[in-house]
Amino acid sequence: MRYKISLVLCLLCCFYTLQAQKKSAPVPIIFDSDMGPDYDDVGAITILHHYADLGEANILATVASTKYPGVAGVLNVLNTYFKRPGLPVGVPKGKALELRDTQHWTDSLLANYPHTIKSNDDAPDAVQVYRQVLAAQPNSSVTIVTVGFLTNLSNLLQSGPDTYSHLDGKTLVKQKVKQLVCMAGKFPDGYEFNVMEDAAASQNVYSQWETPIIFSGFEIGEKIKVGIPLINNKIIYNSPVKDVFRISIPMAKEDSAGRMSWDETAVLVAIKGYAPYYHLQYGHITVAKDGKNTWDNQGKQQAYLVEAVPPATVEALINKLIMHQPKAAK
Repeated sequence: MRYKISLVLCLLCCFYTLQAQKKSAPVPIIFDSDMGPDYDDVGAITILHHYADLGEANILATVASTKYPGVAGVLNVLNTYFKRPGLPVGVPKGKALELRDTQHWTDSLLANYPHTIKSNDDAPDAVQVYRQVLAAQPNSSVTIVTVGFLTNLSNLLQSGPDTYSHLDGKTLVKQKVKQLVCMAGKFPDGYEFNVMEDAAASQNVYSQWETPIIFSGFEIGEKIKVGIPLINNKIIYNSPVKDVFRISIPMAKEDSAGRMSWDETAVLVAIKGYAPYYHLQYGHITVAKDGKNTWDNQGKQQAYLVEAVPPATVEALINKLIMHQPKAAK
């Protein structure tokens, strides 16, 4: 009898250990960002590194969806600050937008913080990075989070076989990607910057993508304003993240209570899931030629976030997360 009880306890212990290991497995993630013209991208990449330091995310690559001069270096500055200087950085080499920040925080980061990528010429094409990284990952494992334009993903879908994979882009995505999380769209309908600016790419991606998509729409981040506690913090210094918020917040009246947090919500959901902060409205997005998006409630492959708690709850969390400091070297 005691033997049977011991055996049962042992089996239960093994079960719960396996469940804990399964739960704690880091999310393999590719971060695709315009990294300017707005600066919520900086908060988003900070949250990404926070969860990587906790072992909850495995950052596979950081790619830019715009190609203004220096964007690769800005990504490298932030990755270097968070002790991951070797993370792959990609930049679109073909036709792409070159929109950048008006507050010149990107120039400040490049002038004041270490980085080994000195120009966009030092970084490979974003699609090459995508194909190389995806080909090396297990099937149905990778989460892609986009907080900028859909340029890279559109180009990826249209890419052909190469030295990294014999699969075309659409098949490679279907085989390797678990889900796509986008800060994009305004729901149930409207005009939103990330969708509009490269509307043709948005149309292509949202009509051709064959894995689940979750949208964090404009209306979600609009109500979450962060950064004031960070710039008022007296302990954090020599931080590119703090510098960006410190430089930018005073330059716009609408940011007096903090900057709206569109991109941060997408990264949060990509790593931690949508519950308990949101629930999902399933359906399908359609993007018009002028970039306006509409929503059809039919379908289960795509969904947009709907608030399940007051925005202030998520605001408090994001304010805390963007204060993350680099993990101390061992």
